[in-house]
Amino acid sequence: MASILAIVPLGLLTSNIVAFTKVYYLFFAVLTVVGGIIGYLKAKSFISLISGSVSGAILIVASFLLPARPILAGVIALFVSVLLAGKFVPDFIHKKAFVPGGLMALLSVTSIVVTILALLPK
Repeated sequence: MASILAIVPLGLLTSNIVAFTKVYYLFFAVLTVVGGIIGYLKAKSFISLISGSVSGAILIVASFLLPARPILAGVIALFVSVLLAGKFVPDFIHKKAFVPGGLMALLSVTSIVVTILALLPK
């Protein structure tokens, strides 16, 4: 099985993955904030509103930092993604409900993978 790195020139992959990662952080941020708002509206969970808003805001900051300060942006995004994965992966395993646990688990783990790919040496 051929590696994607053998098929796609590394320079092309790394330049595109950084741009993709920037957009992904924004997408993840918006869904995190929306999820926090929905958690507040449905379950009257103030902690969902606060944690979703703060996590989303931090991911937005990471997105804007990414091109100029990729290591800092990656560390910030990894921190938030690992925290969210730590909350939602077990939640999904126990409850077997895709929303919100499965979706947030998937988004968090994807963010971790995308961040690592974006930080690979170019």
